[in-house]
Amino acid sequence: MRSRPTNIRGRIGLIEAGTGLIVGETILVDCYPAIGPIQALLTISHHQVDDLDLLKKWKYPWIFYCAKRYETPIPYRHPKGAVIWVKSDLKEKERSATNVKWVSREELSEMFPEKE
Repeated sequence: MRSRPTNIRGRIGLIEAGTGLIVGETILVDCYPAIGPIQALLTISHHQVDDLDLLKKWKYPWIFYCAKRYETPIPYRHPKGAVIWVKSDLKEKERSATNVKWVSREELSEMFPEKE
């Protein structure tokens, strides 16, 4: 659950706040509209947030696929002012060392077709 929606889709790194490390990665498949209190109660098994008061702010479901924690986190520089997104300057060698299969936008679209 996030406090803002996003239009970003595809492979993203997962950063642990304050560590300067990319600790894993996932595929960001979709972002649903904000959920209200009744939806929050009915979808606890998905978002796993026990304190539903938190969902007054964190109300946007971001849908992830194939989340993986790296055995060895990758250091990165966090630029001043970056809050949600940080552009990665990782070299392809560092990316491939994670042993995670890259999924193209086309493959992602086939796996998760647009909602109608």
